[in-house]
Amino acid sequence: MSVRRLGLAAACWLSILGGIAGQDRMPLIPPDKMTEAQKKVVQEMTEGPRGGMSDSGPFVSLLRSPELLIRQEKVGEYLKTNNALGPKLTEFVILITAREWTQQFVFSGHSKAGLRAGLKQDVINGIAEGRRPTGMADDEEVVFDFCTELYQNHGVSDSTYERAARKLGEQGVIDMVGTIGYYATQAMMLNVARTPLPKGTSAPLAAFPQ
Repeated sequence: MSVRRLGLAAACWLSILGGIAGQDRMPLIPPDKMTEAQKKVVQEMTEGPRGGMSDSGPFVSLLRSPELLIRQEKVGEYLKTNNALGPKLTEFVILITAREWTQQFVFSGHSKAGLRAGLKQDVINGIAEGRRPTGMADDEEVVFDFCTELYQNHGVSDSTYERAARKLGEQGVIDMVGTIGYYATQAMMLNVARTPLPKGTSAPLAAFPQ
């Protein structure tokens, strides 16, 4: 890479980092400013299993497109409560995805959920540091290899697929890919909207070196 192109890449990266930490582009919409469609979605979420819409997080920005929000919520509800991976591996996939996108909000919340679901703190720390964690259980190794290979190569080898299918079943593989896609979408929404962390929360992730 030429010096000029290297400089442009560095400037672009710094601009992105500054943007992520900058002003919230899509803050909470006051109830009196909501459209009827937006109010309807908030009511549906309040009456549903979630019991309401948080005043921070990806749904705040997604409310700008209420039909997309409610459809996303239905997918998220399945992935969080009924998918074939189980809570521990689901949280593991979410953390890998949050690290891939350097999504502070998602990683912060789901690192706590991962601990509750049975992930070891050392494994979570390894993901946060951008390295292969030591001390993973067999099923965690299968998930880690599948997810990282899919991100790096935009596909997986036969051997990686077969290991995952044997360990998780075909539905498990599909639900794992669905979880990656859902939380990658959440991460992109949050990064584009520059959604801040909750007050009093420190950013858990350092930027990947470029």
